[in-house]
Amino acid sequence: MQPFSVIFFFALIYLTSAWDERIIPANGTFAKRTSCNTISVTNGGPWGEWTWVDMCPRRSLAVGFSIKVLEDGGAFKDDSALNGIRLYCSSEQRNNTIYYIESESGEFGEWSRIRWCPQGSVLHAFQLKVEPYAIRLDNTAANNIKFRCSNGVSLEGPGGPFGDYGRWSPICPKGGICGIQTKQQPYQGVFKDDTGLNDVRFPCCE
Repeated sequence: MQPFSVIFFFALIYLTSAWDERIIPANGTFAKRTSCNTISVTNGGPWGEWTWVDMCPRRSLAVGFSIKVLEDGGAFKDDSALNGIRLYCSSEQRNNTIYYIESESGEFGEWSRIRWCPQGSVLHAFQLKVEPYAIRLDNTAANNIKFRCSNGVSLEGPGGPFGDYGRWSPICPKGGICGIQTKQQPYQGVFKDDTGLNDVRFPCCE
């Protein structure tokens, strides 16, 4: 390996580690933050219960997201598709410490890479892809999510293949999305149908 390549390799490791240290889980620390209203959609799945609310720190809004998805396992495996959503909060995107907020997430799947709004914009509306109830052994409920940034750019997660998108939520009237609350079906056990995440709603802040 050439000297320049060695230096570049270790520099990349250092920068990646430094960046990782700046993304911190909120873990409910800011849950008492006051929001101005909450946006939701009407096509969420029917299973599960609404779980706890997680909020961005004061004076920050959500600027990116990632999702936890169980890939389609085929005809003989239980698919639960979308299992979790994380939002990444910042007052100046990628120029200061970023907290991520999560609410309750399901047990299955892997987290995707982060999708960011363009610099200077925030998440302020969403659309949910949901498979309607079907009389069969394997229902999946929510499969994917799209967000609209305040500059008009839409971002879609790498979700599951089932279902269709419903209507867009209302737009946050002021500011943008600053929190998350998920409707989650707990693990049902062996030989029972799991649907994971069924619905989500987002508080808005100025």
